[in-house]
Amino acid sequence: MPLKFELCPGRMIGGNHPCFIIAEIGQNHQGDIEIAKKMIKMAKDCGADCAKFQKSELEHKFNKKALQRKYETKNSWGKTYGEHKRHLEFSHEQYKELQSYAEEVGIFFTASGMDEMAVEFLHDLNVPFFKVGSGDTNNFPYLEKTAKKGRPMVVSSGMQSMETMRQVYKTVKKHNQNFAILQCTSAYPLEAEDVNLRVITEYQKEFPDIPIGYSGHESGIAISVAAVALGAKVIERHVTLDKTWKGSDHEASLLPAELTELVQSIRLVERAIGSGLKQMLPCEKPCHDKLGKSVVAKVSIPKGATLTLDMLTVKVAEPMGVRAEDIYELVGRKVTEDVEEDQSVTPDVVDKYGKKVKC
Repeated sequence: MPLKFELCPGRMIGGNHPCFIIAEIGQNHQGDIEIAKKMIKMAKDCGADCAKFQKSELEHKFNKKALQRKYETKNSWGKTYGEHKRHLEFSHEQYKELQSYAEEVGIFFTASGMDEMAVEFLHDLNVPFFKVGSGDTNNFPYLEKTAKKGRPMVVSSGMQSMETMRQVYKTVKKHNQNFAILQCTSAYPLEAEDVNLRVITEYQKEFPDIPIGYSGHESGIAISVAAVALGAKVIERHVTLDKTWKGSDHEASLLPAELTELVQSIRLVERAIGSGLKQMLPCEKPCHDKLGKSVVAKVSIPKGATLTLDMLTVKVAEPMGVRAEDIYELVGRKVTEDVEEDQSVTPDVVDKYGKKVKC
């Protein structure tokens, strides 16, 4: 059984606990705190467990030349990449305001710390868990420092190899037992051929003592639901209020109606996964009673006759006779009374046959 742990106060993940659904707001809020609040409320109303943002301390995430790089595209909020990112970045006080609002509406709140200083701020903010974005998954000094904070972690794995992920696992595990790894492909939007859901099952083999999940950037919900059927214990999807808004993530994000459908579909699939124990269920009894087949005499069989296979057949019969799957066990046994042609062969007329009719 995969490791179970408390990701957020009172909310366990792993094992048989419900899949934890993260609504990744990221920077789809357009740099507007009121839009950000609407998105938090939307995530709650749609049934997600957590509203997540992306926090950067820009001078620690980018070098000067990267911030000075020209960035004049349809998605740009400024002439340089630095101007663009500053427009989208909320201040510390705004983060505190958003955290308070999330608490007010009743949804967990966290963010990806996009650099070490951002992690320090989020730690001081007392977020329930750290999300590690794919861009920092192979940043081992960052991983080690984050793991040492002692908060649960959710680690995406876009752009990484299995060998790197083994090293990630060992690095985090050394300092922190409570973490999950998410299969992820870093493309926006993501084509189905590049999703590679089978990595989920490979991760389950490689890392059997931690929960495995999926962070998706594809269109629609079907692939994310399939990930849950494969055992994903955390699902992360980008969300938006308008796919036509400025920003490269909106096209790969879910609208409120899609997020609602995703949550409902995941909960439905969780009900359908079951225990893995194959047996006739109580709900099947009406069908079995009506159409279940049992053993019938193919010919008239006199009292004392030794049964052979050519004396028997299988039909829907009234009353129900010996179970169809037990027909070979009747061969070589004697009947204790006459059985007419087309009559049910019931357990009580077969010598030394002790099985009862299965209901």
